[in-house]
Amino acid sequence: MKITGYRIQSYVMKMDRPIGDANSPMGEDLMPASILWIETDLGIKGIAPCAGDVGSLFDIIEGQDPREVVGLWRRMVDATHKGGLGLVSEAVSAIDIALWDLKAKIAEEPLWRMWGAREGRAKAYASCIGYCLTEDELFDFYRRMAERGVDGGKLKVGLDLKADLRRIEIMREALSVACERPKLMLDVNEYWSPKQAIRLLGVIERDFDIMWIEEPARRWDSEGLRFVSSNVKAAVATGENLKTIGEVSPLIREEAVDILNISAMQSGFTGCRQIANFAHAYELPVSMMNCQANFMAHLAAVLPNHLAMEVVDPGREHCLQHSSIVDEGFILLNEDPGLGLSIDDGVLDMLISNPPERESNFPFPRREGAGLYVKGLATGEVVWNESKP
Repeated sequence: MKITGYRIQSYVMKMDRPIGDANSPMGEDLMPASILWIETDLGIKGIAPCAGDVGSLFDIIEGQDPREVVGLWRRMVDATHKGGLGLVSEAVSAIDIALWDLKAKIAEEPLWRMWGAREGRAKAYASCIGYCLTEDELFDFYRRMAERGVDGGKLKVGLDLKADLRRIEIMREALSVACERPKLMLDVNEYWSPKQAIRLLGVIERDFDIMWIEEPARRWDSEGLRFVSSNVKAAVATGENLKTIGEVSPLIREEAVDILNISAMQSGFTGCRQIANFAHAYELPVSMMNCQANFMAHLAAVLPNHLAMEVVDPGREHCLQHSSIVDEGFILLNEDPGLGLSIDDGVLDMLISNPPERESNFPFPRREGAGLYVKGLATGEVVWNESKP
């Protein structure tokens, strides 16, 4: 079997609701998306719901046996040696994901089973990414997830302490039908400085038992992240925006992270699994980040140190057809070969031929002045960047 070609289709989807964080609290309901197909001489195709500049790397894999996934991954990474993964990181991730999908299809089994998972499921936690949602909308989202057995939730915070305290209580109340003491997680998306994180989380922890605080400092700031971890009760989680094991390893070795966030964008399944296994060697748990159709649950299901996978559920599958569901607190995968994904060509054609009239503001840039604005320091009265756009 040989790799003979590839195809990419890009489109912009309109989600069922906007998503937003401290860097873009007004939110955005448009999201760019791509689908990659890796083609073979036997007609079997691998799919990845992401793409990037695949053309710059395709000559490395063209004509090769698609079953040699790890070897091909290494060849792509080696090819970027001088310049680093950089702009082609998404392409490496997409090709690797599509090749694993293809390999499992050749074996005629779901990817989670080919990797040796005991069962096709992964623990889930709810994440609204909803700084732009009203308090009623927040409650409805977390209650809907709780009714599916999800007993943990993550909330975007960072701009207004008083409002954030109300919103944390809303999340806790909504999730309480699934668990008497639901797991509460917070995410500030690198908006705070380390000292701000310690001071503000100190106030929050008077009323709430926080499981983890995510990205309370810049992603590469091992000293700052360790400083936060040493001065708050919650665990520090970070890592989703670091692309390789080389970028992540200093945080682990320097004890700057308590829970490592992992994702498809860490050079695909192969790179992500390397990072997770490295964390496991240090007895660190990992948490899988969200993705369309929750396809990364295939990897989460096999990781011995996986805590829970982020489920956002904003309505972004559109042309992606799948049968995985969230029930009894788990993402339940199907028995279909590979990722268990197929493409509705009619819906995809409609998305491509009828693009939105405006451009998407996604991904969010870091908000100007992040980590700098202070509007009073009295206990319980801290407000960051009070004048919201």
